[in-house]
Amino acid sequence: MPVCRQPRPAAGVTSHVWPSGGRHLWPSGEESEARSHPRGHLVYAASGVLAVHTERGTSIVPADRVAWTPAGFTHHHRAHGVTDMRIVFLTPSLARLLPGHPAVFLASGLAREVLLALTGPRAHDADVPAHSPAARARLLRVLVDDLQEAHEQPLHLPQPADDRLRAVARILYENPADNSTLAELGRTIGASPRTLSRLFHDELAMTFYEWRTQLRIHHALVLLADGHDTLRTAAACGWANPSGFIAAFTAVLGTTPGRYRTNRPAPRPPSAS
Repeated sequence: MPVCRQPRPAAGVTSHVWPSGGRHLWPSGEESEARSHPRGHLVYAASGVLAVHTERGTSIVPADRVAWTPAGFTHHHRAHGVTDMRIVFLTPSLARLLPGHPAVFLASGLAREVLLALTGPRAHDADVPAHSPAARARLLRVLVDDLQEAHEQPLHLPQPADDRLRAVARILYENPADNSTLAELGRTIGASPRTLSRLFHDELAMTFYEWRTQLRIHHALVLLADGHDTLRTAAACGWANPSGFIAAFTAVLGTTPGRYRTNRPAPRPPSAS
């Protein structure tokens, strides 16, 4: 996307944008405008946690994941914790090799290093020699090949379309710790639990309890990025005891909340690669 089309960065935001990508160092809570692009793009948080919102739902992108948004999807981003956001646009020939829907992938060490190389000073600093077009094309192909080998991660929370499901979602978005059963929520919105269960299955391809757990894991990642400890996060997300939260978190992220908080990369300065 041409640099001239980018909005001026908000106060506290350090941005570099070029036709093939970009980098934004955002304070916690910063949010982009909604937009769509004619090319698909990858988003990586070198530090912090990103939420990527599209019409299909929300993806949470911690510092060891990569989010993919295909061309034409309206989206916006929100930073949780000081976030070093990297963007790489793909050519149509490479984009065709990735899913036709928003997705999140585990970022291997190789993928992380390629993303950092593609969005480092060689991409935007006039005083640093740039990658040649051929070298950049090779790096992009390595990146896409690596992501093709990675499994999609269960960090995408689908957005309901049915009004009854949206009513349930609003209640839980406002209070992820709400432990109401599906029957209790159904009475609140005027729908039977059987109907709601069928809608979750048919529309979102998951059970209500799977969807609510996913919502809670999203909320937990945001709280951990903001510095909350495991005990407080577990309670805020609806787990009666920390052990249940740790088990659910580890099943999705592959690491415990405590290790996740400890191992998150520190924010990189704007001039770093």
